[in-house]
Amino acid sequence: MASDNVKQFTDANFDGEVLASSQPVLVDFWAEWCSPCRTLAPIIDAVADETAGKAKVGKVDVDSNKAVAMKYGITAIPTVIIFKGGQVHKKFVGFKKKDEFVAALSEAVA
Repeated sequence: MASDNVKQFTDANFDGEVLASSQPVLVDFWAEWCSPCRTLAPIIDAVADETAGKAKVGKVDVDSNKAVAMKYGITAIPTVIIFKGGQVHKKFVGFKKKDEFVAALSEAVA
């Protein structure tokens, strides 16, 4: 079950939702056909619930939003990027644990 705290980012709303955000933003670059991405989804949901109000969490479907994926050089998925002040703060490629994402977001909030 997906968390209500996970937003959907697209080529159209990425600049406003992510780059212009006053909060740090965790972006999960994923695709429907990607098995590791589906395995990571509940972790992303848990991170979103744990950091609600302190950070924004969302997903970009790389198949539907190629411009954003190309801009950030997404060549492997899942890739998770944390943005702070419109800039890449930290990048994770592959499966990671919830604690790693929460720690990186906490660091970005500080």
